[in-house]
Amino acid sequence: MTPIKGYMIQGLAFILALVVIDAFAEDVDDSTSFTLVPGGRVSAKVNEERKEVKKLLRHISDPIAGKEKSFLCQGCHGEFGDSSDPAIPKLAGQYSNYISKQVRNFKLGTRANQIMSAMAVTVDDDDLSDIADYFASQKKMSGVRKKDNPLGEKLFLKRDISIIGLACVNCHGERGYGLTPQISAFPVIGGQHKDYIRQQLTNFRDGIRTNTPNDIMNRMTEPLTDTEIDSLAEYVSLQPLKIPVEPIKVPVDQPKRTRKHAVNNSRGIK
Repeated sequence: MTPIKGYMIQGLAFILALVVIDAFAEDVDDSTSFTLVPGGRVSAKVNEERKEVKKLLRHISDPIAGKEKSFLCQGCHGEFGDSSDPAIPKLAGQYSNYISKQVRNFKLGTRANQIMSAMAVTVDDDDLSDIADYFASQKKMSGVRKKDNPLGEKLFLKRDISIIGLACVNCHGERGYGLTPQISAFPVIGGQHKDYIRQQLTNFRDGIRTNTPNDIMNRMTEPLTDTEIDSLAEYVSLQPLKIPVEPIKVPVDQPKRTRKHAVNNSRGIK
């Protein structure tokens, strides 16, 4: 078993736990949701976001219509979701449900950004679903591995279990390209802008951003130093979607030399 497969298997129990928690919440009345918090306590809160999710699930999205509806989004994120500004996230190939969730969070105030919060309130449920599907349908973002990054690699694969409690690869998949769209709580991060990843990791660590399941990202980033965050962000941002395979050099067959040929050559005869 490869180390990466081992890490990912270790994370299955954690992912299953989140799925069970979410399924439990589905059975609760629409006015209330339950969130598991550190220490095993369960707290109740108004379930506005879950109502929004249910509305989106009832809508059959149209990514073609989403291209036109995303005109304003394209001004910052790029026509195909491949933004050129390192502070603005790429959306190309990102999970549709993850994009929708972030916009809803901006709309509800559970995630804050001056521009996105203002934009989010102008998007209705059907348009949001179409826009998210449009960007999700684009060619997935990708980095270009340029150099080795031992510290970033160690943090991502958790070769030192004393640094962070759960390896990034467990939830974000090999090279950061996600596990499955059905587990969209864990987004695609491979090939994302380094500056954006670094800022978000810092925001999670400092408690500025708190909109992940059970505050998992806040807990995972809490022990990280600025240097570790920078190395991790660089490692993730440079990961290619596919690892290029070096072509195998096949030796060219040389014509067989007969004994007679060798003798003639020694006499200068061809």
